[in-house]
Amino acid sequence: MNIKFALLIFVSIINLITIQPIKTSAFPIYAQQGYENPREATGRIVCANCHLAQKPVKIETPKTVLPNSVFEAIVTIPYEKSSKQILGNGMKGPLNTGAVLILPEGFKLAPKNLLSEELKEKTKNIYIQPYSTTKDNILLVGPLPGNNNQQIIFPILSPDPSKDKNIHFLKYPIYIGANRGRGQVYPTGDKSNNNTIVSSQSGKVINITSLEKGGYTIEIEKRNGETYKENIPPGLELIISTGSEIIANQNLTADPNVGGFGQTETEIVLQSPSRIQGMIVFFFTVTIAQIFFVLKKKQWEKVQAAEINF
Repeated sequence: MNIKFALLIFVSIINLITIQPIKTSAFPIYAQQGYENPREATGRIVCANCHLAQKPVKIETPKTVLPNSVFEAIVTIPYEKSSKQILGNGMKGPLNTGAVLILPEGFKLAPKNLLSEELKEKTKNIYIQPYSTTKDNILLVGPLPGNNNQQIIFPILSPDPSKDKNIHFLKYPIYIGANRGRGQVYPTGDKSNNNTIVSSQSGKVINITSLEKGGYTIEIEKRNGETYKENIPPGLELIISTGSEIIANQNLTADPNVGGFGQTETEIVLQSPSRIQGMIVFFFTVTIAQIFFVLKKKQWEKVQAAEINF
């Protein structure tokens, strides 16, 4: 077991103990195992490889920020709170949420000593970590109890171009990917139990046996008279019955997935204080010039009126 994988397991255990006591397998940090960068060349965030259903996500940030300042990136992950997902043990439980926030180079998670008391309270018990030691502009969070965390606040520190020549006063993109509920594929490529079970062959259902620990065994008779069995894990709902005629790749259970993944993006401007000061001076100058122009015009009108009367 390498050090990186051991650290991943340690962080996952701490996350479960301190934040979410329910059993789950929806860890955004799993992306760290197989991808150096969570955003592919196509623009797709890799979480979509495991969370196959497409769902919405929203992000709110300021339009502009000043250098070396702290601001909030608010991520909203909507879903019906009444929804229950199938867990790894086949039981039903509440959904969990998680997110990957990809910031521009130079932007990073704000240290706690720079957070206001209000922001500290908003981010209390939310463990956010950098994607890697070399990519502190990419942030991960999750799993979190979904009912209390449909909105996640990331405290972000903007860079200072005066201290880093690679940072410029420009408009930058911000990418966000967020999941709710467990995925359908593990990072190893294996399917989770959060999938529809399909028949491997055609035939007729001749017997359905309920297992003591949950789940079913379905006995199917093929057209040549041979029989085979399909095993259904606990927690899945059958949509066939004894006597049903089925074909290969037909669904035997309802789709248990109630979650999914979504991604979107926004833009933010790193604004120069001198530009703002210059803009204020410009507007002030224009305003004063307009006032003097109006006064001069009034004076000229009075002179014209006096000459006419004379």
